[in-house]
Amino acid sequence: MSDECAPSPYDALLLLSYGGPEGPDDVVPFLENATRGRGIPRERLKEVGQHYFLFGGVSPINEQNRTLMDALRKDFADHGLNLPVHWGNRNWAPYLTDTLREMAREGHRRIAVLVTSAYASYSGCRQYREDLAGALSTLEAEGFPALRVDKLRHYFNHPGFVRPMIDGVLKSLGELPAEVRAGAHLAFTTHSIPLTAADTSGPVEGHGDGGAYLRQHLEVAGLIADAVREETGVEHPWRLVYQSRSGAPHIPWLEPDICDHLEELKGSGAPAAVMVPIGFVSDHMEVLYDLDTEAVAKAAELGLPVRRSATVGADPRFAAAVRELVLERAAAERGARVPRCALGSLGPSHDLCPIGCCPGRSPRPAAAGTGERPS
Repeated sequence: MSDECAPSPYDALLLLSYGGPEGPDDVVPFLENATRGRGIPRERLKEVGQHYFLFGGVSPINEQNRTLMDALRKDFADHGLNLPVHWGNRNWAPYLTDTLREMAREGHRRIAVLVTSAYASYSGCRQYREDLAGALSTLEAEGFPALRVDKLRHYFNHPGFVRPMIDGVLKSLGELPAEVRAGAHLAFTTHSIPLTAADTSGPVEGHGDGGAYLRQHLEVAGLIADAVREETGVEHPWRLVYQSRSGAPHIPWLEPDICDHLEELKGSGAPAAVMVPIGFVSDHMEVLYDLDTEAVAKAAELGLPVRRSATVGADPRFAAAVRELVLERAAAERGARVPRCALGSLGPSHDLCPIGCCPGRSPRPAAAGTGERPS
């Protein structure tokens, strides 16, 4: 194997995700894990859990992660990359600590980590790094050999992430009635987060005005809209909108909500819309419920034709992008300089999150960052 295709110093890849219930009995315990420390009553969690109960109490995210693991293993094998792929979650089985414990038992010591969140934010990056640090601390207390984990860079603008979404929009536009297709608006959606969390996302020097979270999403939306225009010859109006708000009403969050935006589109005379969930790697519960259920119902009520384009999921181009991310980081750790794929004006993201990047309300130790990477 050439140096360019060598995974060294890494001996495994960890797919790190959010997790989700696998049946009705799992729903409330899963939500208790996901909201631990926020003081949310169990009865309120049961109300929130109704979204899951509509789908049999099963979140699709776990099966989607299994499918992504299969795609990664196939891509690695097809390209001669001998790198085992493991999977762990923050909030449900297989739990991160259990997966790292098993990896340690198998002899893995240097692990590359792919987080199923493409953008900078506390909940999409820093919190995963905090959980990594907590898991490593637990294993150290149990007497396991020290593990080192390196989180792969943000991949929001990698061609292997963006191109499948472009194709998804083109497909969805083609599914709209011909008479409304040319005038369809594109509604790029992502998870709403508190304004304070958005403003402090990314490195300190870029804080304010939505921070890296807003800039990165606007970049991806613009890339997709430009590509659609180039390939169809039609300029589709677009806007970045939000979904899945879960916070207290008195705390300002990013707006507008997708359902409010659909009402605005109908009121302004837009003939149709395509909802493009750029903030999500796969079709998990927040896509299936907030878009495919709530937003589609709102559009039907309004008489507005809509389609929802596909997320990246286990697209082979995304699997190839992950391989490229592993190899570029491995080369960098060996001291080599390699080209880094990135579309748009923001360029490739940092390897190590700097101090002050995406801070939480209560500081906790975090792995895989500047000044925070001994493990």
